[in-house]
Amino acid sequence: MARHFVLLDRDGTVVVHKPYLAKPADVELIAGVADGMRRLLSLGFGLVVVTNQSGIGRGYFSLEQMQQTNQRMVELLEENRVRLDGIYWCPHRPDEGCNCRKPRPGMLQDAARELDFELSECHVIGNAACDIGAGQAVGGATYLVSGPDGHEADAIKLGPDHVVANVDQAAHVIKRLAQA
Repeated sequence: MARHFVLLDRDGTVVVHKPYLAKPADVELIAGVADGMRRLLSLGFGLVVVTNQSGIGRGYFSLEQMQQTNQRMVELLEENRVRLDGIYWCPHRPDEGCNCRKPRPGMLQDAARELDFELSECHVIGNAACDIGAGQAVGGATYLVSGPDGHEADAIKLGPDHVVANVDQAAHVIKRLAQA
């Protein structure tokens, strides 16, 4: 049986949203996110972060700074006994028309190809319309994290499969569905 995966947005879903986050010292896990991710791991799911990082294309920070920021996120997750199977990012500005920037499916397709999983069986968790759109583009189950960032109005219009308060609540829903 093939392994199933959960694809998570980074900013506002796994780490506290800070516009154009580029300093490792500023990385902060959202409260409870590690609990939810450990729950998903215990169910046998692989975990992948997929993140739009247009700050690179806009010249706000370098690829190296983004990689250092991602590495800090990985360190914080590992301190909480969470291991990621991969991190995929899009460095392009929204006006560049690339296939990797969410809501387009490129990053998700790359992850599925490289990690050998079926996209239609994945779960996509994010806090914005682009995350829900990407999940819908590949036929995955979508989970909108409703929070203080105020992104959910546009995402709600897309009709996510589930609206949750955080990753931990999404993990509980996924567990319930997996046991059904």
